[in-house]
Amino acid sequence: MAILKHLAMLLAVIGTLNWGVVGIFDYNVVNELFGSSSITAEIIYILVGLSGLYLLANWIKGD
Repeated sequence: MAILKHLAMLLAVIGTLNWGVVGIFDYNVVNELFGSSSITAEIIYILVGLSGLYLLANWIKGD
């Protein structure tokens, strides 16, 4: 489980950094790297969202 938690943290950090860049510079790094309508970008967004939910659940649970 420790590997899953570290992977979730890494994806959440990548997602927050991307949103920070979007907010400050209006530049989406994920879309630039993979294309705005690519399946890869969509998968990345889904994984980042799932990582956030996983970390939230662990935080509420107290782990």
